[in-house]
Amino acid sequence: MGIGISIQIEEKDKKQVIRLEGRIDAACTPILEAKLEELLEAGHTKFVIDFTRVDYISSAGLRFLLSATKKAKAAQGMLNLSSVPDEVMEIIRMAGFERILHIFPNEEKALAALV
Repeated sequence: MGIGISIQIEEKDKKQVIRLEGRIDAACTPILEAKLEELLEAGHTKFVIDFTRVDYISSAGLRFLLSATKKAKAAQGMLNLSSVPDEVMEIIRMAGFERILHIFPNEEKALAALV
């Protein structure tokens, strides 16, 4: 069984756009955590995670998002989510995380909100 996630990173105006495709679950969260640490160590602090092609998030994925948000904030940065599909948004809402995470309808608004 392979890892269910593909990660692409693009820089836009000194902000990192992390494009994910697939499932965010316990199998892939260590990879996502390592990638975020790598970006933070390189001095990046402003992130948008594009959820356009994410079709599932598990509790491990939700924990990763909380941890990533805290790490970005600790580095005087910010992490925003964009384009979250309805089925993934429902899981985020069920966990009550929509009040904690910064979620935007599209990448442009998520980038603009990074301060």
